[in-house]
Amino acid sequence: MLDTAIALNRFGLGARPGDTPPADPKSWLTAQFSRFQPRPQALAQVPARSTVIGQLADYIAQQRMDGRAKRQMQPASLPTGAAPAQADAKPDPQADPLRRFLRQTIREDYLTMNSARLSAALTTDNPFAERLVHFWANHFAVSVDKLPVIGLAGLLEFEAIRPHLFGRFSDLLLAVEQHPAMLVYLDQAQSVGPNSRIGRIVAMRGGKQRGLNENLGREIMELHTLGVRTGYSQADVTEFARALTGWTVSGLARGPASRFIGGGDDGSFAFADALHEPGERVIMGKRYPQQGEAQARAILADLAANPATARHISTKLARHFAGDDPPAAMVDRLTRAYVASGGDLPTVYRALIDSPEAWAAQPLKFKTPWEWSVSALRAVGQTQIDPQAAIAMLNQLGQPTWKPGSPAGWDDIAASWAAPEALMRRVEIAQRIASKAGSSVDARAIAQKVLPGAVSDATRTAIARAESPQEGLALLLVSPEFVRR
Repeated sequence: MLDTAIALNRFGLGARPGDTPPADPKSWLTAQFSRFQPRPQALAQVPARSTVIGQLADYIAQQRMDGRAKRQMQPASLPTGAAPAQADAKPDPQADPLRRFLRQTIREDYLTMNSARLSAALTTDNPFAERLVHFWANHFAVSVDKLPVIGLAGLLEFEAIRPHLFGRFSDLLLAVEQHPAMLVYLDQAQSVGPNSRIGRIVAMRGGKQRGLNENLGREIMELHTLGVRTGYSQADVTEFARALTGWTVSGLARGPASRFIGGGDDGSFAFADALHEPGERVIMGKRYPQQGEAQARAILADLAANPATARHISTKLARHFAGDDPPAAMVDRLTRAYVASGGDLPTVYRALIDSPEAWAAQPLKFKTPWEWSVSALRAVGQTQIDPQAAIAMLNQLGQPTWKPGSPAGWDDIAASWAAPEALMRRVEIAQRIASKAGSSVDARAIAQKVLPGAVSDATRTAIARAESPQEGLALLLVSPEFVRR
């Protein structure tokens, strides 16, 4: 019974009232590899990438028009005593309403995508696979506090992560780094090689250089692959940034700039040779003579195969499933599986499932707000929630979807989520969920269903003494057993 509770809660997202407990927990987990649906019905409402990119391009074009209008209205320096001439350019009276409309449209996309993500988590029959989706979305984090990313963050998860969940890490890595959400978030879409064709043209004309942007190269090495202090230098980061120049997004640019990018207007990855820094690169002692897009691809492939990447990924997986202080033996085991399989993710997941450290009887992890919200709603059989209410709930709990505030993603340790005020917010949400469940709810029956063999005597007593069924349910949802996994 305890292994069943561990499979449902530590590996999964929490049981639902109608779920049949798995007779063989490990087989139940591995069976999800083939059953997982990259595009479940819950995501049918998500807008197309071309639509989102079109909205974003309109917004960027409007911002640039506003900027040009403001510059034209600034008076030039005048001789002493001269009267300023009347500015010819006038602000567009429609600019502010248009900008507000575009901002609202982009935010509605975010609302729809957050609702779709939550619906997928609440209705899935493959909760271990869905948990892995959320793990990788946090590993490859983007943040919607940057306005152009608001409509793209969900698409990164839906288009790049979900289809590659059970493939090779190298393919997942490439799909993520070439996705418009990552290219826009880390400013890669506007990185220009100083000696590229565009770079030389701008320099000859005396214009303002955009220059080389190292954000994507740095975060790939530090966060997505090798990890910190693993043998690369600042010079390696700069060289990688040079190799990545030209990686951009089709459909974002309007006007003359668009002809240098190509690739249509659907928001797909585009390689703009006119932005690419020519020449071979040397990174961590290896020479990369490839030209064009192939150069950065070759570097990414080597980073994915690096043993430091295997250890970095294995450490994060072990932390997520076996405790804030990852067991060294488990990290070693996962690392060996990664290296021996060439980064085959199902092989690593099987090693994870077979690790005894992940099946320890005591709770090993404190649930994040997202995990707790999903498990609480699943426990009462809720399959959907009002989109605005979902946003408000996660904001109140301190973990708004796709908004970690930095490329490092959300913390995966208890210290970040177990403060007293954070627990009080969960109590408030639990009371709200319980009040909507109605007076016919039986918290004792739900407890046995969602925490089979794991409910303590103290929790059973508290539920039995509750003044109402709703209070009993709220006590269950904030019990020590439920807020941990």
